[in-house]
Amino acid sequence: MATDPILSYALVLFIGTIAGLVSGIVGTGATVILLPALTLSFGPKSAIPIMAIVAMMSNFAKITAWWREIDWRAAGAYALGGIPGAALGARTMLLLPPHIVDLSLGVFFLVMIPGRRWLAARSYKIGPVFLAAAGLVVGFLTGIVVSTGPISVPIFTSYGLVKGAFIATEAAASIALYISKAITFRAFGALPTDIIVQGVITGSSVMAGTYVSKLLLERISVVHFQRLLDIVMLISGISLIVAALR
Repeated sequence: MATDPILSYALVLFIGTIAGLVSGIVGTGATVILLPALTLSFGPKSAIPIMAIVAMMSNFAKITAWWREIDWRAAGAYALGGIPGAALGARTMLLLPPHIVDLSLGVFFLVMIPGRRWLAARSYKIGPVFLAAAGLVVGFLTGIVVSTGPISVPIFTSYGLVKGAFIATEAAASIALYISKAITFRAFGALPTDIIVQGVITGSSVMAGTYVSKLLLERISVVHFQRLLDIVMLISGISLIVAALR
């Protein structure tokens, strides 16, 4: 853990801006980039609840940046299952070690790189009912582990969303999950005031990077956008597997 508070916050704010920039372009990846810095600066026990606050702020920035492109029907269906799932998962996380879940998610992310392309090549589309069921499962997993962002990538892209519409809709759905998770943490004493303050400070840098990312995303083609998604899922999968095996 870093000992100099000024250096700690400087490191977190710098990396947080980069994380927001990346997450604002591909819809996920902020946790993979930011979590090591949070662990170094504030310790591993504080990193997960801090990321819950950061995730809410990051998703809020995505929503406001792409407000007009949100598919509210898709977001509502996903949140319908995700809210109770996240609350149950957060409570479970406080009782159980998450290593097995991390390993399983890491393998899932790697498998979904070719899997997402296979679904796209066959033009398979999912509907609101599937989104609600997926939200319940992903919400539960979101409550247990630090991030399940890459799981939502194939879910919402299979619904037919890309670029700004995907970024904003996924964020609108996910923010409900993280609010549920944060409320559960708070209720069981895992989200004290100092953690909230650290989360807000960190989240402000992520929000700044997210707003800047809109300028870049508007210039990226759909093909390049899909490739960036694959890269983030690859990094996320490997990171989770390595962390679970330590």
